[in-house]
Amino acid sequence: MTFIWAFIVAGLFCVVGQIILDNTKLTPGHVTTIFTVLGAILGFFGIYDKLIELAGGGASTIISNFGYLLYTGAYEGYQSAGILGIFTGMLTKGGAAIVGAIVFAAFLTLFFKPKD
Repeated sequence: MTFIWAFIVAGLFCVVGQIILDNTKLTPGHVTTIFTVLGAILGFFGIYDKLIELAGGGASTIISNFGYLLYTGAYEGYQSAGILGIFTGMLTKGGAAIVGAIVFAAFLTLFFKPKD
């Protein structure tokens, strides 16, 4: 059942993103930013935790999860180290995602050439 919920949740996020792209003049960068901020807001209200419990990988592999990771890292850092912990917490939780994206992007540039 988790696979079905993962498909539904991730699919709904994709459908909403596609509807935004088709019906507005926003760019993919804008939509990515919107979903990142939305993930942080849903994390603040405790909704994203429930999405991850319900959908597993369907909620933890999409871009909104990055906003959720930044929020939870900042919150945990604030609880443990105060104001400065906000910044270190964000880097601790979100660092793996950032490094992974950079490493995979660098690796893929070895095999693919950008279009002019």
